[in-house]
Amino acid sequence: MIKNVKYILTGAFFYTCQIYAQTLGVVKGVVKDKSNNESLPGAVVVLDKTKGVAADIEGVFYMTTTDGNHTLECDLVGYQKYSQPIIVKGNDTIEVSIALGNGNQLLDEVVISAGRFEQKLSDVTVSMEVIKPAIIENKASQSLDIIMNQVPGVVVSDGQASIRGGSGYSYGAGTRVLMLVDEMPMISADAADIKWNYLPLENLEQVEVIKGAASALFGSSAMNGVINMRTAYAKDKPQTTVSMFLATYDAPKNLKYKWWKGTSQNQTGVNFSHSEKIGQLDLVLGGHMFNDEGYRYLENEKRGRFNMNLRYNFKKIPGLAIGLNTNMMETRGGLFFLWQNADSVYHPQGLDIQRFTNQRCNVDPYINYFTKKGGKFSLRSRYYLTNNNNDKNQGSRAELYYNEFQYQKRFKNNFTMTYGAVYMEQQVIADSLYGRHTGKNYAGYAQFDYKYKKLTTSVGLRGEYNRIDTSYTRGYLTPKINNLPFQPVFRAGMNYQLLPYTFLRASYGQGYRFPTIAEKYISTSVSALQIYPNQSLQPERGWSAEIGIKQGFKLFDFKGFLDIAGFWTEYSDMVEFTFDIYGNKTGLFYLDIDKAGFKSQNVGKARINGIDASITGTGKMGPINVST
Repeated sequence: MIKNVKYILTGAFFYTCQIYAQTLGVVKGVVKDKSNNESLPGAVVVLDKTKGVAADIEGVFYMTTTDGNHTLECDLVGYQKYSQPIIVKGNDTIEVSIALGNGNQLLDEVVISAGRFEQKLSDVTVSMEVIKPAIIENKASQSLDIIMNQVPGVVVSDGQASIRGGSGYSYGAGTRVLMLVDEMPMISADAADIKWNYLPLENLEQVEVIKGAASALFGSSAMNGVINMRTAYAKDKPQTTVSMFLATYDAPKNLKYKWWKGTSQNQTGVNFSHSEKIGQLDLVLGGHMFNDEGYRYLENEKRGRFNMNLRYNFKKIPGLAIGLNTNMMETRGGLFFLWQNADSVYHPQGLDIQRFTNQRCNVDPYINYFTKKGGKFSLRSRYYLTNNNNDKNQGSRAELYYNEFQYQKRFKNNFTMTYGAVYMEQQVIADSLYGRHTGKNYAGYAQFDYKYKKLTTSVGLRGEYNRIDTSYTRGYLTPKINNLPFQPVFRAGMNYQLLPYTFLRASYGQGYRFPTIAEKYISTSVSALQIYPNQSLQPERGWSAEIGIKQGFKLFDFKGFLDIAGFWTEYSDMVEFTFDIYGNKTGLFYLDIDKAGFKSQNVGKARINGIDASITGTGKMGPINVST
């Protein structure tokens, strides 16, 4: 018996040694972009369709395997799949250099906003536009709103963004289009307004525009759509860019309106950016200076902006990265609101103008951790300060604190699940304008995306609770279910690849927006106009649906796609600033004029439907490089 045990143990020992010997082979290498030789972190490298690893921040991968013949594959969203046979002998180390091509095809463009994870533009279930830095550079635009006006279905008027006609005019108090920078809100805590000139265009990766309700993904203010600006990180090679610009205002044809000396008024400025990798640290610096002399009397603007992105990747803890992004700006100038009269349109009423000085600053610390089994943990925060001062006693200081925890898991069968929790707080001090108020927001969300062969499906659900002072969310589902402790918001969509370059999609999304502090509590005047508070203002609710088709095409060396979508949007309890006589009316306007003004009101229901279309492409037509 003892001999048998000895033989068994001896056999097991040699069998274990044999297995150990067979697994000494090593496969390692680096994954790069074929077009520019930049490393591709996050690329998934798979051996024999069973064992896989993700390339680290420098594009490097490493795995062990048994000796023999194997198949090595590599895949990354937006790139052509790579495959090659390899032979491992004994304890050899096989070094492989993988170059992924076709990363610049428009239909393979990588986006994040549509589902909060990387996916191809052709696979998303909603209408979406992507803006690259080259478009902004070619047009010498110094503010993103100028480019937004060229996106089909998007209009920005006096700073107020509207997608597919879904937003009214509120002169900077409240927005139905949520502005994000790196997937976190970049709207002020008091008025929820978008300051387009604050966005760091000198540090831009790309801009993603979602058309239609997206509250299930991003919460209140995303009723009408989302604009997400993604900032850039350092590449393998250091890059430095400096650009200067000059623009002029022509004199009016009727020279009696011309109030300035010389031939024209000017705009001048400079942009600066620098990025590089310093060991495990990614560094990006950017700056912007701007001076606008203006063409209307006393209306001018001077601003300076500085931003920085830092990210440190831990070498001893693969997958762990911490970072800090920041942006700050000061603006000084004059605000023109009403003209003097019809014969003096370039002079302000009373030959006086509001002089202002504004400071804005955000600080964004974050932690990301990618597990070896495809999971991702992220904790992101933002402190956003807006400090507005002017000579009309209408100053305000507003602070926004945003915190979001997210867990995401991507499975091998193309199933992705995302869970998240959000806590946001607003602190507003504006004694002469709004008063002093505190707002809070709690939210939890879940998102599920699955791709089976040619069909992509997406489902999301969010619970949203908002509070400003004593006003809080009372969730609504039906007329009989209307006093829930939170507001549930739902979305669903699907995308089907009908032909190699033909994609059909359909989606439905609900929207919800809680009134801002400015809309509820503002009490001020602008020139002769009074603006009144409305503390009983109720939240807006709505939904949007669409059916669309995306068709790729090739014309000689020009490649692109045509996108057509039909949409239907409905709102209830829609909020608009409404002009009326507020107070006891006599019926005689000259007696009631002192009580005339604007107030935020729930004006009722609205329905908007229509069709939008866009053509996007790049390539050559003969010897000419063309982008649309």
